[in-house]
Amino acid sequence: MKTVNEVSKLTGVSVRTLHHYDKIGLLKPTALTDAGYRLYDESALERLQQILLFKELEFSLNDIRDILDSPDFNANTALEQQIDMLMLKKERLEKLIEFARWIKLKGVFEMDFSAFDTSKIDVYSAKAKEYYGNTKEYKEFKAKGLSDEQGRVYGAELMSIFAKLGKMIEQDPVSDIVQEKVKELQDFISEHFYTCSDEMLLNLGTMYAAGGEFTENIDRAGGKGTAEFVYKAIKEKVRIK
Repeated sequence: MKTVNEVSKLTGVSVRTLHHYDKIGLLKPTALTDAGYRLYDESALERLQQILLFKELEFSLNDIRDILDSPDFNANTALEQQIDMLMLKKERLEKLIEFARWIKLKGVFEMDFSAFDTSKIDVYSAKAKEYYGNTKEYKEFKAKGLSDEQGRVYGAELMSIFAKLGKMIEQDPVSDIVQEKVKELQDFISEHFYTCSDEMLLNLGTMYAAGGEFTENIDRAGGKGTAEFVYKAIKEKVRIK
């Protein structure tokens, strides 16, 4: 058994934080001494390890408590998932470091857009507007107040639509079966995120095929070339109409 001070020195978690974890039911001490001091056994330390890993992945304390207290919680499965998420975070951080080094080398005001056509530059502009909340679609999305869980569910469903479109990649983008699936994509976005007009759908299609995270995620769901195929199908939908 370790005292709260010993646990603090071992883990780097402050005594005050450990007291807070006890107060909210996240990490209860295993026992109390006669004088009322907290004591922690190996099981408590294992739970603290899980808490710290989930915190590193930016889970809220309430979510961590709910996960750890769930009757379906499996430490080994959770650890595998944490490793996968940490690897994704590592990959993202490496990209950010590479990008920051590039800015340092080139200078933030010396970006070279010569490799991009006009539509790709427009995508950067659209992204900036979305990030700063200047579009009505972004405001509509924020007004919905989706929970993290809803976001994950809708995101997974959206990826499943891209996966189905990926299976149609040998079809003509103008074919009825492809266009029906594009309409399903548009309707899904309108229902769960924001009103997706044809203009917005075309902007999204351009973003899907612009490379980077959007393209990678869609191609991961539907196979290589899916993002570009979806963009072509969206252009046909807008043109047909």
